[in-house]
Amino acid sequence: MSAYEVYAVKYAHHMRRASENFIGGDPHDGPMPLDYFVWLIRGEGREIVVDTGFSAAMGRKRGREHIRCPTEGLRLLGTEASQVKDVVISHLHYDHVGNFDLFPAATLHLQDLEMSYATGRHMCEEGNRYAYEVEDVVAVVRRVYLNRVRFHSGDAELFSGVSLHLIGGHTMGMQAVRVATRRGWVVLASDASHFYANMEQARPFPIVWSVPDMVDGYAKLRSLAASPGHIIPGHDPLVMQRYPAPSKALEGIAVRLD
Repeated sequence: MSAYEVYAVKYAHHMRRASENFIGGDPHDGPMPLDYFVWLIRGEGREIVVDTGFSAAMGRKRGREHIRCPTEGLRLLGTEASQVKDVVISHLHYDHVGNFDLFPAATLHLQDLEMSYATGRHMCEEGNRYAYEVEDVVAVVRRVYLNRVRFHSGDAELFSGVSLHLIGGHTMGMQAVRVATRRGWVVLASDASHFYANMEQARPFPIVWSVPDMVDGYAKLRSLAASPGHIIPGHDPLVMQRYPAPSKALEGIAVRLD
């Protein structure tokens, strides 16, 4: 099996406190900010992007610091968004599916359950729909009618060495991506675990569809990865510290995870 390169590309930032990042708060409350990433998988003559981030306008609406368009970070790695053929959407929250229109040639890969959740009865509740943007969801539905969305029901092999895994918990159709790399199986958890601490301490992030599914998901992530250190959380600034930039020019912008 071939080994893929995997990159995390930072595009936004948000200041938060630890008490906001765990159900039940945190007794040692202090600054615990979020970084926002998209991910690039490259190898076997293909480029796969995982999630598409949000725009500067959405950052203003949501009060997030938008640093650069995710496509700019990808371009610095030599990837043109307009040429990407496959985009995995881990889930349909605003910070993971915005900008997908900047990938016009791509097929979107999405879990059946996520579309059902984002367009069904559960969105009648403000607590469930808060992190969704209706225009993003509607635009993905339009993409379905153009035959540009491939749905997956549970775990599935996308390509040899790249597979999708239904985790649930954070949203009904949350999925992670497992990638064969030179250092073993790396798992892009996305929001199956926002921070290393969520999964390491079994303390879920408070935006959650099902707490039991989220906690069970931590065990599934561990079973998929070569080691706990091969799991990449969705929003932890420590990712940018624990992994090297692919070049001096990309320091603070992207790190290599494989």
